[in-house]
Amino acid sequence: MPTNTYNASNIKVLKGLEAVRKRPAMYIGGTSERGLHHLVYEVVDNSIDEALAGYCDLIKVTITKDGNIEVDDNGRGIPVDIQKDMGVPAVQVVLTVLHAGGKFDQNSYKVSGGLHGVGVSVVNALSEWLEVRIHKEGKEYFMRFERGYPVTELKILGESKRKGTIVSFRPDAEIFETTEFSFDYLTTRLRELAFLNRGVRIILKDERTDRIHDFKYDGGINSFVEYLNQNKKPLTPRPIYIESARDSMEFEVAIQYNEGYQENIFSFANNINTIEGGSHLSGFKRGLTSAVNAYIKNNDLLKNEKVSPTGDDIREGITAVISVKLSNPQFEGQTKTKLQNSDVEGIVSSAVYEKLMVYFEEHPTEAKNIAMKSLMAARSREAARKARELTRRKSVLESGSLPGKLADCSITDPAKTELFLVEGDSAGGSAKQGRDRSFQAILALWGKMLNTEKARVDKVLNNDKIQPIILALGAGIGQDFDINKLRYHKIIIMADADVDGAHISTLLMTFFYRYMRPVIEQGYLYIAMPPLFLLRKGKQKVYVYTEEERDRVWKELGEKGVVIQRYKGLGEMNAEQLWETTMDPEHRKMISVRMDDAIEADRMFTILMGDEVEPRREFIQANARYVKNLDI
Repeated sequence: MPTNTYNASNIKVLKGLEAVRKRPAMYIGGTSERGLHHLVYEVVDNSIDEALAGYCDLIKVTITKDGNIEVDDNGRGIPVDIQKDMGVPAVQVVLTVLHAGGKFDQNSYKVSGGLHGVGVSVVNALSEWLEVRIHKEGKEYFMRFERGYPVTELKILGESKRKGTIVSFRPDAEIFETTEFSFDYLTTRLRELAFLNRGVRIILKDERTDRIHDFKYDGGINSFVEYLNQNKKPLTPRPIYIESARDSMEFEVAIQYNEGYQENIFSFANNINTIEGGSHLSGFKRGLTSAVNAYIKNNDLLKNEKVSPTGDDIREGITAVISVKLSNPQFEGQTKTKLQNSDVEGIVSSAVYEKLMVYFEEHPTEAKNIAMKSLMAARSREAARKARELTRRKSVLESGSLPGKLADCSITDPAKTELFLVEGDSAGGSAKQGRDRSFQAILALWGKMLNTEKARVDKVLNNDKIQPIILALGAGIGQDFDINKLRYHKIIIMADADVDGAHISTLLMTFFYRYMRPVIEQGYLYIAMPPLFLLRKGKQKVYVYTEEERDRVWKELGEKGVVIQRYKGLGEMNAEQLWETTMDPEHRKMISVRMDDAIEADRMFTILMGDEVEPRREFIQANARYVKNLDI
């Protein structure tokens, strides 16, 4: 019989870094690839804090041949003297005690990203081993830790003429799902840090492949905006740069409009990407809206207009980077995705308004281009409103409020249902016959798909190829999109494994990224992986997905008497084959479309689907060798 006893013996106290190993997600967001790379960022952030304090201008990050990480900076070096409260060297305290570090001492760091003081100690706790070498005051010091515990005392290795800290570590395979670091994953964040910290040189090297990146941007966030806009057509020759300082806060923003229709604003606080925005972002938006509307009013540009621009209209086609650095930032939780300092909003808003008005006065041509783009966006918004009303009326008139080509499923719980967006009526017919009708819905797509990268929302809403998708999903589009109304939590793009199929898949991914981004952010978008070959020998049949796999299976089956069928498209499969290869959850293969980095995602969609041909050609040439399963 179970006991109901509940007393002090049931209360467990996790001492030191035990809590980190027990609940790593609380500190690094998870134990997947993202959490793994977060370890590197925590160590690099310490070096960046030295740079912010004015003591470091070179940071080297190396993925060693053994797959370990080494972060080397030329800062002051972690203190090695005895910390009086603990009675051990300060470096040992920093690496083994949560909420310990120079970030809490106003004399050590005026500005810091790692304000909670848990970063490097968490890295230590989640590493199989960690070694630190400190070059300080003419000597080189060394200490080693294993799974958070010191296994050597701090010792002097010898004399040294340099200064700085070198942290090397190997993530614990007992904790992480993977311990293999990605050069490209690290590249994105380190490039970002170099942009945000003008003049700091960051070198990333991968000894496994001899790849190397050397980042140093004397233009700071101006260079960042130019990088983001490099495949777009800007409205101003150079970014508009605004900076201001008040009390213990420094603020800078770079703005450059382009001829596109997307809003791309990235905000940072103490180098941390505040993906949920906060007071600095809202202050920027308020100041920008006020300045552009004041210019429009002062120049009497509304006299023939039926609608006035809103903030959304004014931000159409904008690329901006906002960076604030302050001594006492207030974030929402350890993840630090939203800045909460209330005084920041007013400071940023005033600075943006005042300095934009001066810019508009000094650059009348650029100012008018921005104003006219905002007015065009307002007209488009009004056209989109009418298109939405038409779409809603159409959905009410149609049977069941759903498009005619949709073969819906019987289950209504979105968490249990999936929608296949199938290229072509032929494949759509096979998919409808082969599916499990209880939870699988089919929407056949036909004709040329709209490139939404080059279209305003009103054109998207009026497009007869896109409308059925919007109606089937039932969650709206763009600013009106509501993820809670989404009718399916698995949306699967199913296209041929050829050039046309790849193009259609990219067009659809562009649509979801630009107009239903939460679908990707929530992990609801997938790409089906139909097989390329069917190998038969007698009653045996094996579906394979690559030419290499085909050759291997052909040899395994004995080569002689093996019949190989090449699938040129989905339409060549009958309903049974399509089910067992591409739709059956027990056997199918799918790619989950993820967006770990909004900045790089935006650049990729601009390169692949934008107006500029040369960047697209260069991208294809550089990446062609990585493409598999593409029938050209």
